[in-house]
Parts: sequence; structure tokens; C-alpha cells
Amino acid sequence: MRPLHSSIKPSLSLYNAAASHCWAVKSATFNFTQTANKILTGYIKCGKISDAHNLFDEMSHRDTVSWNAMIAGYVSSGNVSVCWDLFQSMRRCKFWVDEYTFASVLKGIACDGEVDVGEQMHGLIVKMACEKDVFTGSSLLGMYVKCRRVDEAYVIFERMEERNSVSWNTLIVSCVEENDIASSFQLFRGMQDEGVKIDDGTFAPLLTLLDDSRYCNLTMQMHGKIFKHGLTSNNTVCNALISSYSACGSLDNGGRVFEDAAEVRDIVSWNSMLGAYLEHQEIRLALELFLEMQASGFDPDIYTYTSLVSGCFEEIHGSLGKCIHGLVIKRGQECSTAISDSLIAMYVKSTGNSMEDALRLFEPLEWKDTVSWNSVLTGFSQAGLSENALKFFVHMRSTDVAIDHYSFSAALKSCSDLATLQLGQQIHSLAIKVRWQQNEHVTSSIIFMYSKCGLLEDARKSFQDAGKYSTIAWNTILFAYAQHGEGEVALELFHQMMAAMVKVDHITFVALLTACSHAGLVAEGRHFLNVMESDHGIQPRMEHYACCVDLFGRAGLLDEAKALIESMPFEPDTTVWLTLLAACRNCGDLEFADQVASRLFELEPEKHTTYVILSDMYGRLRRWDVKADLTKRMRETGVKKVPGWSWIEVEHEMHGFMADDVYHRSCGMIYNLLEVFMEHIRMLKSASDSNSSMSDLGSLEG
Repeated sequence: MRPLHSSIKPSLSLYNAAASHCWAVKSATFNFTQTANKILTGYIKCGKISDAHNLFDEMSHRDTVSWNAMIAGYVSSGNVSVCWDLFQSMRRCKFWVDEYTFASVLKGIACDGEVDVGEQMHGLIVKMACEKDVFTGSSLLGMYVKCRRVDEAYVIFERMEERNSVSWNTLIVSCVEENDIASSFQLFRGMQDEGVKIDDGTFAPLLTLLDDSRYCNLTMQMHGKIFKHGLTSNNTVCNALISSYSACGSLDNGGRVFEDAAEVRDIVSWNSMLGAYLEHQEIRLALELFLEMQASGFDPDIYTYTSLVSGCFEEIHGSLGKCIHGLVIKRGQECSTAISDSLIAMYVKSTGNSMEDALRLFEPLEWKDTVSWNSVLTGFSQAGLSENALKFFVHMRSTDVAIDHYSFSAALKSCSDLATLQLGQQIHSLAIKVRWQQNEHVTSSIIFMYSKCGLLEDARKSFQDAGKYSTIAWNTILFAYAQHGEGEVALELFHQMMAAMVKVDHITFVALLTACSHAGLVAEGRHFLNVMESDHGIQPRMEHYACCVDLFGRAGLLDEAKALIESMPFEPDTTVWLTLLAACRNCGDLEFADQVASRLFELEPEKHTTYVILSDMYGRLRRWDVKADLTKRMRETGVKKVPGWSWIEVEHEMHGFMADDVYHRSCGMIYNLLEVFMEHIRMLKSASDSNSSMSDLGSLEG
């Protein structure tokens, strides 16, 4: 009879594994250790770890392979504690522990992050003189890297007498995860110098680092090395190369890589190219590729749909987004949480803020994750529906969904918009309780909330309690002092920021220029605009020019504001023109104001702000006839001024008011009290005018 174990293949299906098990028992060949090991491996590969363990317990003769199979099986199933118990039992039973045993146990330790146990294993490996073995050494190296103990990993690496591609790739990946480009490529060069084989596990992680236009030439050099090593038809490398070229802005080269890989494309290749087109706003090419992908026999997956939806956030693509939504429904994918999340985000982020559409998607969703809740919460907050946002946050808290920094940031922003100090303080306390207060985004939101509520001291304290190396936190505290007119304090903070070697960005300079504008620091603002590119490598953007126009306008330097706009390297947008119009109002230059307003009427005829500023200017100059004509034009074109709202919190209740409001329940009492105040102001003004007249008379008599 031919031995049964020779007919058992490693890739047994569950049926085959069970059938082979029955046949082995029936034919009395189960006691052959090799036969039992094959069946054991079959159960493990089918995910039937409990059946495998029962079989393991029944085995009368076990060897190292049997133990290794069980240990590896429990590691793969995520049950590391049983894996460790099996390892201890294996040693007690005097079985030989080999490099495969160490590899499985160290993998389990790395998954759990139990570095203390890993150090015990390291000691055992040294004791058994296995540290210099390339397989064991690589496993030990991987454990330290995954436990974020890179220094120890380097020590292991240096002590290894023989280093293979796994050893080198493990260290390279650790540097890539830290975004350490210099060390990553230094290791890559060392790997080449030692003549170690370079594979897809080397190139793919390195290519993820090349995500900026300044790395375009380096990406092309890597492409040449990929060609030299014969990896141009490797899926993983091709996909990484497409993504890298796209991130570097070289869409044409990415497209050529995709075309050359026609014979080996997988779904990831199609998705990578699709993502590249969408990243560069090539919506038409993306849709053509989407159709070609399906014609080539590839069914779209979750990533395909989420990528397509993410390309439709702009208002001009709103109808396309709805078409994709219809396709998702047609394909039966609307139950996918990831796809629904992207659709919710699309409706929320569209210029129209389609919160009703977003809620229609959210409410019937069976499995709502944190992203689902945060998308709706952020949507309410960004749409100015702050009360809805806070109610939704409370509702979110009543569920089992984890609250993260996005949740806190959106809730705190809503508190800032409503100036609800007490509720903001409660959310701040909650952030401390669940240990999110050190997150830079949450810290920034807390600082902003206290600033908007007028509590600069509390904002400063929150900033001081945070880490001092977060650019976001520094920018927020700079804005806080800028908005409160504390320009000198903002500039002093900027000098501290520079001394602390915190990285500045374009937002830092928006805050600085705003501070200079509100505090009348013209020379300082002019200086910052002139040096931000030469000293800090930050090219002035539209918002920087708008801040400087505001700075010059507030200071009465209208000619300098005009000259600045004329020197801009790009066409000014409506924000710049509106700022210039406000400057004309401050300086009383009606003629130039009319020219600026004409330009704004061409760009955005429906924007009410232009009419408001111009109308106010005509009123100040007592040009009542022109003001009336403007009001008539506004009525004829259907432009309506959006009324401003004010809020005040009294005894834990929020009260909202707008101009000429008659809907508040205490409206009568408020207007009566307001009339008392106005009468008192009139009396004070009359007394002041009378004193002024008497003073003038006295000077004439003298």
C-alpha cells in the first residue's frame, strides 16, 4: 500500500483535510508522524485551529515540526498567549527548538508589542548560540523593529555575520515608517555594496518616500534600477512606481509604467492609476480608465469606488458624484461602510453642504464606524449648524463608537462658533479624561475655543500644557493673539517659535500678517512678506497678499495696497478685491471703490458683501441717491444680505439674536431696556456737546 502521507498536499481544503484524517484513522497510518503533520497543517491552513489542536493532543508521536505548526497556527490566529504556552511546553518536553520556532514566537511577540518577553527570547537565543543565524537574527531584528526599538535592532543587525535581503529590508522599512529618507537610502546603498539581492520588498517601501516633485529625478533613477534588476513586471513594484510618479507630479511617466505592465496588471495596478488621475484632477481620464478596467474583466472593489467618490467633492463634479452613488446602489455596494463613508463625506464637503443627503445615507447604515459619525459631525460643524453638531456629538457619546481627535475637533469648533464656554470646558475635560488632550488637533481646537470665548489666558495655558513642537498649536495661539489685537505678543511668540526650532508654514505667516494688520504694525508686516520666501522657503499665497492689503488699508496706505496687488504673480481673487474695497472705504476713496466694485460684480455678482461695503461707504459720504440705486440693483438681481447672528449664554441656556429680531420670547423687555440705554447715551452725548459748546464760547470770550 502506498503511504497515505505522500498523497496529502499541503494546501488541503477543509473537506480534504477531514477526509484524509478519517482515512488515516481507518487505515491505521495516523501514527505516522509525517502523515499526522500533513493533516495538522491542513486544518491550520483552513483556519480550524481548534480541530488542529485536538488532533495534536491525539498524536502519540510528535516532533519539532508538529510543535512548530501549532505555534505558527496560533500566531496566525492572533492567540499569542497560547502560542507562548505551547513554546514553554515544547521546551519542557525536551523538543529541539529551531529557527522556525523562534521565527513564529518572535512574530507573535511583535504583534502584541510585548518587548519584555521579546528580550527574554533574545536571551534564550544568545544562550543557544543562535543569534548569528541569519534566519533567527532576521526574526529577532523584525521583533525589535515592530516594537519600535530601532536602536536594539541596529545592534542585532551589526552583529549578524550573514545578512540576507529580509534583514536589510526590515531595517529599511523601519526607516521608511519614520519617514527618514537619508537613512533609508543609506541602507539601500549598503545593501548594494554587500551584493545582497534586491527584491520587491526593497523597492516598494523606498518608493513610498518619494512623494514630492523634488524627488522626481530620484524616482526615475529608482526606475532605472528596477529595470536593471529585472523587476519591471513585478506587480508590487509597478504599483508603487505608479503611485510615486503620481505623487512627484509626473503623471505621464506613471501612465507609461501602467501601460508597460499590461500583462501583469492586478486590481491594485488599476486602482493606483485611477488614484493618480484623480489626485491630479483628471476626472475624464479617470472615468475612461474606470470603464476600461471593467472591460478588461476587473470588477471594481471598495478602493475603486471610494477613490472615484473622493474625486467628486468639488461642486462642479456634484452630478458625477450622484451618478457614482447610483452605480454603487446598482452594484449592491451601498451596505459597505467604507463606500458609504466616502459618499457621506462627498455630500458633506460639496459646496452645497448637502446634509440631508448625507443623513439619508447615514441613518440606514447598519454598521456605523467612527468615520461615519465623524463625517456627519464635521458636516454639521462646517455648515454652521453648530447646535445640530453638538446634539449629534452627545448622541455619538451614547453609542459604543470610539471618539477620536476628529470628533473632539468638530465639537470644540461648534462650541467656538456658538461661544458656549461651559460646554466647551466640559468637552475639554472629557478630552483630558480619555487622554486626547495632547493630540495637536485637539489642543489647537481647545486653544481656539478659549480664544473665541475671549479667554486668552486659558488659551495660553492650554497652549503651554501642550507639546511645544506642534506647528498647529503654535499657529493657533498666534491667531488667538492676532484676532484680539495683541500684535506685539504674537510677534514675541513667533520669535519663541523660531528659537524652539518649530517648523513654520504658510499658515504661520497668515497669522503673523493678521496680527500686524490688527495692531497697525505696518513695517513688521511688510518685512514678513518680504522675507517669508527668502528666509523660510515659503512662497506667498493669495491669503498672504490679502492680509497685506488689509494691513495697508487699515493704515491708510491705499496707494501701497494698489501697488502690491499690481505686483502679485497671479490674478487676485475675490477675497483680495473685497479687502481692497474695504480699504477704499477706510480711506474714503469713492472713485477707486467704484472701480473695484465693478470688478467684483463681474467675478461674483451674487455676493452680497460687495453691496454691503459699497452701501456703507455711500452712507458715510451721505450719497443717499447712489445708495438707493444700489439697494434697488440688489433687489432686482435677487441678492440678499445674509443676516448676522449673535449668541449669549445665560444660566446654561443659549440665546441667539439677529438684526431687527422680533422672535425672541423676551423681545419686548429687551427692546424696552435697549431704549433705556439709548436714551441714556443720548443724554450723555447731549451733555458732552453742551460742555464742548461752553468751552468753545469761553475760548472766544477769552
